[in-house]
Amino acid sequence: MVGHIIVSGADALAVRIAAELRSAGATVTVIDRADQLSSAGLATAASVVCAGADDAANLEMALLARRLSATVRVVTRLANGVLREAMAAGHGPGAVLDVADLAAPSVVEACLQRTTHSIAAGDLRFVVSGADTPRSGTLRDVYGDLAPVAVVRGAQSPTPGEMVACPGRDLHVDEGDWVAVIGTEDELAADGPVAGARAAGSHRSPLTRIGNAARAFHEDVNPNFYRALSASLGLLLSSTILLWLTYDKPGMSFVDALYFSTETIATVGYGDFSFSGQATWLRLFSIVLMFAGITTTAVLVAFIADVLLSRRLAYSAGRRKVRELQDHMIVVGLGSFGVRVASDLKAAGHDVAVIELNDENRYLSAAIELGIPVIFGDATLRSTLEAARIDDAVAVAVLTDDDMVNIETAIVSRERSKDRHVEVPVVLRVFDRALGSAVAHRFRFENVLSTVDLAAPWFIGAALGLTVFGTFSVGQASFMVGGVRVGARSELDGIRMAELSTQTRVIEIVGRDGTRELHPRRDSQLHAGDIAYLVGPYRELLDTLRKGQGSSAATAMN
Repeated sequence: MVGHIIVSGADALAVRIAAELRSAGATVTVIDRADQLSSAGLATAASVVCAGADDAANLEMALLARRLSATVRVVTRLANGVLREAMAAGHGPGAVLDVADLAAPSVVEACLQRTTHSIAAGDLRFVVSGADTPRSGTLRDVYGDLAPVAVVRGAQSPTPGEMVACPGRDLHVDEGDWVAVIGTEDELAADGPVAGARAAGSHRSPLTRIGNAARAFHEDVNPNFYRALSASLGLLLSSTILLWLTYDKPGMSFVDALYFSTETIATVGYGDFSFSGQATWLRLFSIVLMFAGITTTAVLVAFIADVLLSRRLAYSAGRRKVRELQDHMIVVGLGSFGVRVASDLKAAGHDVAVIELNDENRYLSAAIELGIPVIFGDATLRSTLEAARIDDAVAVAVLTDDDMVNIETAIVSRERSKDRHVEVPVVLRVFDRALGSAVAHRFRFENVLSTVDLAAPWFIGAALGLTVFGTFSVGQASFMVGGVRVGARSELDGIRMAELSTQTRVIEIVGRDGTRELHPRRDSQLHAGDIAYLVGPYRELLDTLRKGQGSSAATAMN
């Protein structure tokens, strides 16, 4: 096999990469271990894709592949930032990619209810922006020269929910249809849909904070503390009344009796009162009172120490911090992906709380450094969501590694928002694409995102020698922005825009002489040496980008 692609890994991403590469016509060899590289034909391979979930295995595979071949493209998946930076320096042909880096922006945008996605392509920055169509008409009438990326039919359409990818400008849209367009930042600022985002959360008033502190103490201490406290107060009150009524020579006021009872229970004994001149039964009572006081005081101190010094402190610290938040975001799952999303939301000026099941999670230190409170518990339980103050949250991102946990948590979160009669965005991570589409349709979740769909095009593009600038989602479909230098005698050499696949759209052509043509017209033509920037559903776009490669070798952009 000459020019084949070697793929390692067995998780959902690696399986998708192998399947998509085969669909694109590539010959794929799947291996499990680094020692299988030679037998898999590394000497004649075009690329090695190390896409498993284990950083150590990916690193070993990538290092060995590069040692055995200086020319093969090595595409490596690494979540560890230190390793990623070290590998990227002088790595040679290929790429070092992190799924969290590639997919987190889409999750953050969904949490913030942003309808824009910014993508740097070459020396230009394109913005994908979506909004409901303000009026009926053709796309050309409503959006002018902006390039339409997708249309999702609205309730007034005969086919609500239908998505049209890369439609022509003459397509008729109805008021309420969702339209995503792409253009430069200047074009979108002048003519595009205006996207908003929620303001950053603010903190509560001092009075509310005092109330929350009292409630925090009530919820955090051992319930038996209140029984011990009741026993201690009961002992104090009964002793006070008894001494007030029976202490003789001289008599006692109620305050004197309270003061003396407190002295006796605390075993302080300042000497201003004593039982020495009292009746025998009262002296015997003093003995019982002192022992009972020591016991109840010791129990109270033990419970307070439990709150301050025991393992409960680690569990309750995050809960106390969350009570100070308002209009915050909740991130469920503190993996590499979850901590990246939480970090980006925090950097955007929003309060964030994290729910994590494992109290020994390796990313806890990262959350602490960011000042993000962590609630330990099962996110599928209402009590855990309540501890994260879901009633005050403005968005929930469910990002664990288990599809079933994510779906169950999202459903419980949705039920809580229905109880409040407030629609809180729930961003749901589902690895399986078919399952994600079914869940979105059945439960009407608008933001079901697949990290596999968002990240796979980057790995596939790098393996094929193509250039991927960004991925984003419209509805449940994944789109991509990519670029290619048109090779001589390739399928794109000499082609006109009207002859391109209807599922892709060229948004800019940079000629060999440096001239630019934004949003080229139907009669515009591509020539060898031109750089074409395209957008479309990622499968169709990858196919179109491959058509622009020269026949002898992959022609990746520089």
